[in-house]
Formats: sequence, C-alpha cells, structure tokens
Amino acid sequence: MTLWYDEPATDWETQALPIGNGALGAMVFGGVEREQLQFNEKSLWTGGPGSDGYDFGNWAPPRPNALAEVRAQIDRDGRMAPSAVAAKLGRPRSGFGAYQPFGDLWLDMPAVTATGYRRELSLREAVARVGYTADGVTYSREYFASHPGNVVVGRISADRAGKVSFTLRASSPHADKQVSVTDGRLTVRGALADNGMTFEAQVQVVTKGGTRTDGTDRITVTDADSAMFVLSAGTDYADTYPTYRGADPHAAVTEAVDRAAGTTFDELRAAHQADHRRLFDRVRLDIGQRAPEQPTNRLLAAYTGGASADDRALEAMFFAYGRYLLIASSREGSLPANLQGVWNNSTSPPWSADYHVNINLQMNYWLAEQTGLAETAVPYDRYLRSMIAPGAKTAREMFGARGWVVHNETNPFGFTGVHDWATAFWFPEAAAWVTRQMYDHYRFGGDLGYLRDTAYPVMKGAAEFWLDTLHTDPRDGRLVASPSYSPEHGDFSAGASMSQQIVFEVLTDTLDAARKLDVDRALQAELTAALAKLDPGLRIGSWGQLQEWKSDWDDPENTHRHVSHLFALHPGRQIKPGTPEAEAAKISLIARGDGGTGWSKAWKINFWARLLDGDHAHRVLSEQLRGSTLENLWDTHPPFQIDGNFGATSGMAEMLLQSQHDTVHVLPALPSSWPTGSVTGLRARGNVTVDVSWRNGAGEKIVVRPGTTGPIRVRSDMIGGRHRVHDEQGHEVGTSRSGDTLSWNARAGRTYTIVNEVAIGITAPEEMTTGAAAGA
Repeated sequence: MTLWYDEPATDWETQALPIGNGALGAMVFGGVEREQLQFNEKSLWTGGPGSDGYDFGNWAPPRPNALAEVRAQIDRDGRMAPSAVAAKLGRPRSGFGAYQPFGDLWLDMPAVTATGYRRELSLREAVARVGYTADGVTYSREYFASHPGNVVVGRISADRAGKVSFTLRASSPHADKQVSVTDGRLTVRGALADNGMTFEAQVQVVTKGGTRTDGTDRITVTDADSAMFVLSAGTDYADTYPTYRGADPHAAVTEAVDRAAGTTFDELRAAHQADHRRLFDRVRLDIGQRAPEQPTNRLLAAYTGGASADDRALEAMFFAYGRYLLIASSREGSLPANLQGVWNNSTSPPWSADYHVNINLQMNYWLAEQTGLAETAVPYDRYLRSMIAPGAKTAREMFGARGWVVHNETNPFGFTGVHDWATAFWFPEAAAWVTRQMYDHYRFGGDLGYLRDTAYPVMKGAAEFWLDTLHTDPRDGRLVASPSYSPEHGDFSAGASMSQQIVFEVLTDTLDAARKLDVDRALQAELTAALAKLDPGLRIGSWGQLQEWKSDWDDPENTHRHVSHLFALHPGRQIKPGTPEAEAAKISLIARGDGGTGWSKAWKINFWARLLDGDHAHRVLSEQLRGSTLENLWDTHPPFQIDGNFGATSGMAEMLLQSQHDTVHVLPALPSSWPTGSVTGLRARGNVTVDVSWRNGAGEKIVVRPGTTGPIRVRSDMIGGRHRVHDEQGHEVGTSRSGDTLSWNARAGRTYTIVNEVAIGITAPEEMTTGAAAGA
C-alpha cells in the first residue's frame, strides 16, 4: 500500500503527495536540491465576519412575497426558468471567502547528482519518504503529520556522519505577515487583510551534530548527522456564531512545537503511526493484487480495467487511498474535509475549496461508517451543529419556518443563505440530506446517547423546516417542495424527484429516531401526517425511466453528470433491488452513460453496486481510474476534487457489503474481475463487523462479529447451498433460513462463522445445509 515514483514532483495538483492530521496538511514534492512542502491549516479562510458586506447569505431587506410569487407561477405554468427564479430569490454573494493556503516550507540543499531516486507515500504508515544516493552517500527524508502532536514532522538524514546541510525558509502568499527566527525556531505570523483573521505557524529545527545558524528569516544547518523540524500552525477561528473568533493561536502553536521538539523523531513517529494504524488497519482488502514493480504513475498509465494483478493492485490501492485521505483530512478538533480535503495551494481555489452540500460534503463521508472510520465524522457532526443557529435565522427570515436550513454551499462562517448563480444557488434540501450521515452513524453503531444528544436535535430542526415549507400541489393534492430544482440542469418546478426523496428520508428518519427515543409525541404526529400526504418522488416515465421531475420531461439523450433523481437508490434506501423502481433507475443510469466528472463516476459506482451489478460498478470504477484520476491518485473533476476519491472507496465497499435494508448482505455485487479475495473489518448497520473470503466468484467464509445482542439477518448466495454456522468455540449455531438469508439471535461479543462447505471441499448429506437446531 505504497504510492511511489522515481522522480521528484513538479506539479502540486497531479504529482505532489499529501500528508495530513485533520487540521494540518502538507504536500511533499521531494526535490533533490530544493525540497518544497506546501502546507495548510484548515481554518485559514477569508470571508465571514470582518469581511466587507458579509451577511450569511440572507436577504437584505426581506422579500415577504417572493416565495409565494414563485410558487404561484410554478403552480400556473408548471415550470420556471432558473434565471427567473434567481432574479426573484437570489442575491449576489458577499464576503463568502475562500479556503487559503498557509504557505510553503523550503529546504535548500547543496547541488548534487542523484541516483537511485525514490519518492513514496506509505498509506499504512502515513509517512512520505524521499531517498537517493549522491557521491557515495545515501540521503533520506521522512515526513508525517501527527494527530496526537498536532505537528508536521520531517527528518533529513544520511548514512554517513556530517553530510546533512540545508537552509530552511518559509514563504506565504499573504502580505500582512512577519517572519522571525529565534533559537532555531522560525515563526510566521500575521492577519488576513480580508477579515483580520490572525494566523501563526512555528517551525523548530533540531539538529544532531553539525552547526545551526539562525538568520533573520531562515535557519541554516551545516554538516549535521541528521536534523528534524516540527511545524504547527493555527488561527483565531472558532466555530461560534456569530463572531467566529476565539483565542489567539500563539499559545497553542507554541505548546505543540515545544512538546514535539522535546521528543525524539522515533518517538513522534511511533505515536503517529499507532494513532493512524488504529484506524487504517481495521479494514484490509485483498483482491489478488501484488506489490507493483513499476512506479504508481506508470501503473496508472498502463491500467486497462482488466483482471491483471497490476490492475487489481491499483484498484486495491485506490480503495485504501480513500481511507487514508479521510483519516488525513478529518479528525476530531478540526473542520470537516472540504472540497480539497485539507490541501489547497491557491488563494482563489476552485469553488473556494468550500463545503458544497448538494452532494460533495456528503460524499466525503459515505465511506466513514462502512470502512471502519466512524471517528472521522466527529468534525462533520460538530460542523452541522454549528450551522443550526445561522440556519435557523435563514429559515425564519426567508421562509417563516421553524428549524434550520442551508442551501447549495456553505463556509466555516455559517453561510446558510443564497447567492445568484442561477443553476446552483437554491437547494434548501441540503440540510435534510446532511443529516443522513448522522442517522446512519446511529444505525451503524446503535448508540442511543449519540442519537439523543448529537444527531436528533439536528435532524429534528431539518425536519421541522420541511413540515413548515411543504406546498400542496394543485395537480393532485400531494405535498411537494416548491420551488424545487434538480441539480444542476433543467427548469425549476414543484416536486422534483430528488427533493421529494430527500424530504421523505429526513421525515422518515426523524420519526424513527423520535420513536426510538420516545420523545416529541406531537412532532411524531406531524411527521406521520406529512408522510401520508408526501409525494415520494418515485414516478416511472414514458420510456421506463425513473423520472427526474414530477412531470415526464426526461430526455433519453441527456447525459448530464448529475443523476440526482436516483438519490432514493443511493445514498437513500427507498428503492430496493428487484422492484419496478430499481429497474427504472437502471434504465435512467444506462441512458446517462458511464461518463461524467470524477465525483459523478464515483456516485455511479455506488448506484450500480446497489443494483447488484458488480461488473457494471467495476466498469465505472475503471472509467474513473482511466479518465478521472491523476498521477498522485487524486480524483479530478477536473480540477482536483477529493469527493471522487471518497465516493469510489464507498462504491467498492458497497460492492462487497450492504446493509441499508436491515440485512447484512455479503458480496452483493462482486465483479468477475475480482474472482478470488478477502476483506476484513467492513461494518454493517446494526453494529456488525464482517470479514469475508471468496474463491472463483463464490463466497467461501463469512465471519460476523455483532456488537449488540439481538436478531441478525445475513444474506449471501452461498447460504442457498450447503453451509455450516458455528461460533468461536466451534459449536453449531441454530439458524433459520429463507432462501439465501439466515436469521438467528446474536450475542454481542461473539463471533459467528458461516462456511461454504462446497467451496472448501467438505462433503456432507444434503439435509445438513442449515446447521443444527440448537439455539445460539
């Protein structure tokens, strides 16, 4: 699980290698004579309070009849052009801001002629390395971003004493800064001109042997045996509405650098790796890959989407890379992963490197629960909770509604209103959609305390907003969202399919949560009544497709990258395989094609997996790797967008395990390109961990480890044949079988193994196909 290259990176987007600890991120270039580490701290943003004209995106002044006028026109005409709706409901964005690069750390080295060059990123260790030989000396560099220490750490060493010399300096794109050096510590401190946000970074150089010379803005190391630097950075950002300012970063940055500088490199690396591997090692995927003998860029260039060991190596690495990137860009104590994770090198990044909530932020976390990384969603939860206060103001002022709302995109400063880009400004369904991850966290883990204290208040507010804003459709009397818009094309209408499906999910999930918590009986009654009248958004159209709009406007020649009207298939759970709606979704997907941008292909992998078509899911994965993946395996829209990496890992997990319908479905969409393999540590809803191995396309052994006592259902093709179920002591487990599904009462902490007796060569009488009759 190592990306490696035989030459330095010359391009930030396509070649440099990412390290990160959630809050801090750095891109390693690996130059021989000049090393560059471009670094970030995720809260460094322009815009927000302190920026001229910032108003959270709310209307100023109020527009008391604007929504009613748009709804009336849609009721009369059936549709309304996006430009006309934007003129009525939109407004120019002011003070929104953008995620900012912090700066670059440079190491200027003596000129040499290097041989045997290698640059790599070990995903399992979360360590980037550079190595080469020059004049008979082997030089090594190691870099990592430690979450326990909140520092980026680097070490430069050689296999001969006294051979390490370099000058360390820093640069920043921000003019309002000061650079100083004292006692081997370089400090960059300033305030953003746009909003006055204070920022500070400190870099301490620690040498072994040789000499260290402090300049006014740089540090020079001469003839050392080795040298280590530790970097930390911060701002005075806080996620508190409405000021979004907290403590000066100086004390926290100083403390982090002091603590790390007083620790050896080996100790820092050991603590970092233990922390990283506690998460990363939970899941391991073997699809018959082997360690590739060629650099990753050439492995990618040679990829054909076939069944070669090198192709499978790239696919397995892509799966692991998604998990690595989420660990590196979303940890407790930081903001959630944005459009670029934590990495950004531009003061004007694409889409502000913001939080798009019409799919992108949500897609970032699709893999979190199912691939054993639930902790990475802690920043996501905190971020949503911080949006309730500004979102409630937007709901009151724009809609006269209870609850809270956020539209198409947002920032760290509570931007919950609108702007005026006609085809991407109106999406009040976003608040409902983002709560899905929270309820799924509960469904995976079963923690009622989390549901009560963290998820339910956010879900309740999102549901209350829709209870107050749903509109009665004069065509049939059903409740619909109006105006509604299917991202990012077509006209505005009432009851677009995606809108209805999302609202169905949030009302259903909130009702389910309220019943589980036994709270809010009056709200339960409201939710029940609304669901009885809600249009579910699942119409089948004239050419067999799942309609994108309530009216049958779908064009079979439309290949737009958004396939939003299939939300109910994934990530929603309204549509089940084998139903007419699933067949209609398939027809829609075929019409749209396998193309699109990186994130769009990633979503399609998940769609086809949910339709139980592993070969088609794998075909789209192949398309993403061939056409939407850069040399450093970052996903590209283009340009770079990290959601495609996360969505692809989610899709691969969906091919191997699904549980959205309260059944643990093992190998639901196994592609023929992965005939033999295994995966350990995948998570299923119901607090279940699953390992599975397969051979020649058939399940061989399933290991189920429930974390909660209660009934469990496991589905697999192998259950339809001769099999045995036993616990960790080898005792037979009594089960009930219906077709390809087993049911039994599981106990928390036990291990249950289902063995395919045919696959492992056991011969037994046919009557012994469902295990003994004894209870579990």
